Amino acid sequence: MPEPVRLEARVPDASAGRRFDAVLAELFPEHSRSRLAGWIKSGQARLDGREARPRDPVRGGERVSVEAEVGIATDAPAEDIALDVLYEDAHVIVVDKPAGLVVHPGAGNPAGTLVNALLHRDPALAALPRAGIVHRLDKDTSGVMVIARTLEAHTALVEQLSARKVHRQYLAVVVGALVSGGTANAPIDRHPRDRLRMAVREDGKDAVTHFRLRERFRAHTLLECRLETGRTHQIRVHMAHLKHPIVGDPLYGGPLKLPKGASDGTVAMLRGFRRQALHAETLEFAHPVTGEPVRCSAPMPADMQALVDALRADSREAAERGR
Repeated sequence: MPEPVRLEARVPDASAGRRFDAVLAELFPEHSRSRLAGWIKSGQARLDGREARPRDPVRGGERVSVEAEVGIATDAPAEDIALDVLYEDAHVIVVDKPAGLVVHPGAGNPAGTLVNALLHRDPALAALPRAGIVHRLDKDTSGVMVIARTLEAHTALVEQLSARKVHRQYLAVVVGALVSGGTANAPIDRHPRDRLRMAVREDGKDAVTHFRLRERFRAHTLLECRLETGRTHQIRVHMAHLKHPIVGDPLYGGPLKLPKGASDGTVAMLRGFRRQALHAETLEFAHPVTGEPVRCSAPMPADMQALVDALRADSREAAERGR
């Protein structure tokens, strides 16, 4: 069972007249406002030894005390699943998630997920919301993810993500030979008819993706995409909206496109690529305790690298034929 949280402080005189929950959030910024509000409502956060409501005003000078039990937030079983750890300390773990690994247990995937693997590596993660996971990648998207190991780190990372201070850079192989980069600024929300899909909608949530060319082929492009926001399926939806869907995407990919006169090997590679060619290459954030920048990168997985190699060879062969 996780250790209980014990906190104590004095309300500054300058805070007189302010709400108890707002003052508590300033006194203990390592904990989220929602978590602190819950402790107030349950009586685990007290003002001069008495229970108070979140909206109650303080006078200044009172003693604030918190003695809270941190319950099990994640009850998934621990499983010995290998993880490729890129960075680790007492506060965070950064992993390179392989394509095919589901992040959270759920319907159809009760086990064998990243959460199960993390709980095997660090059982204390069971006390954190979602076992410390603060952002997610789709099952068939590979790449870098950060996981918090403490409540304080969880709060800090969630706040960084909300403030758009986390640098998230992806690689995507898309249909079409683009001539320049750009920005997709189009709101996203659930598809009005197909609940498995997201869609660009006027009444959707703000969504911004910046992209630039990494390498251009005859009929495809390797893009470097940077997320400004983090909506579900954001890059996949935005690129499909721009008529340049991601190769292999089963939800948004559209019809297969082959370079004219492509070799049998190139055709087989494109036909056989059955997941979205999307990889979270780089993640950079401020360390939740020290504030120092942490930057982690992961190379493209073998299947996506093989796809890029095949498209590169196809472009080279076509150029040689045209000489």
